Amino acid sequence: MAIFLNENSKVIVQGMTGSEGMKHTRRMLKAGTEIVGGVNPRKAGTKVDVDGVSLPVFASVSEAMAETGANASVVFVPPAFSKAAVVEAIDAEIELVIVITEGIPVHDSVAFWNHAESKGNKTRIVGPNCPGIASPGKSNAGITPADITGAGPIGLVSKSGTLTYQLMYELRDIGFSTSVGIGGDPVIGTTHIDCLKAFEEDPETKAIVMIGEIGGDAEERAAEYIKANVTKPVVGYIAGFTAPEGKTMGHAGAIISGSAGTAESKKEALEAAGVKVGKTPSETARLMREVIENL
Repeated sequence: MAIFLNENSKVIVQGMTGSEGMKHTRRMLKAGTEIVGGVNPRKAGTKVDVDGVSLPVFASVSEAMAETGANASVVFVPPAFSKAAVVEAIDAEIELVIVITEGIPVHDSVAFWNHAESKGNKTRIVGPNCPGIASPGKSNAGITPADITGAGPIGLVSKSGTLTYQLMYELRDIGFSTSVGIGGDPVIGTTHIDCLKAFEEDPETKAIVMIGEIGGDAEERAAEYIKANVTKPVVGYIAGFTAPEGKTMGHAGAIISGSAGTAESKKEALEAAGVKVGKTPSETARLMREVIENL
């Protein structure tokens, strides 16, 4: 079945006519994603040819939805304009908006997150600063390479784009139901817990890989959720085991306070919830391989 994104998803691209938007629209089409148009008010009414596919450009998300039946949007809009783009998608009540853009100010992310909540959370936000969602063989919305894995029984949720790709590639012979890159910014829409809940309810997903990183307490909260609600086997990896103490690292969310937020504390919380945690991505892939063999 996949989660959040499937073969019935009709996708529009906000910022399609920009260089990044066009590049990844081309990639998504090649992956089999049903792209039905783009949004750019300055180019509304025109059409863009993408490798022989003619895609209409609309003035707004609501117009695109009315004309095409779109139910998902991928945002490739520069950081300064991303808040307005996401708010527009929320106001149009599109089901899913995937915010790829990196470098969005945190207060802007807070603003559109709060706006979605004030509207009753009718729109699921994934990201920002994320690789998007890939449901192999069904649809691919974002920047995740479509040729590194196939369809299979593993669900993956990850803060890190690069580690998402590595795990997908290392487990390519088994395959994935859906991979969700949630992003590593301090404020994001869809969380580990949201994905864990969806994978638990998805009959095609038999086991789950969860990738976190140092900083914050999202992984500890996910561990509590797993212990109480998840019956499927979960394998985890925490990026940052070798991070030097007291040094600010990578993603803006990687802020450690005392012992809280360290890789070791997260590993201990996950293991207490029955999660097998790898010390490296390759060890994590090996642990998942063992889980699948024993199902």
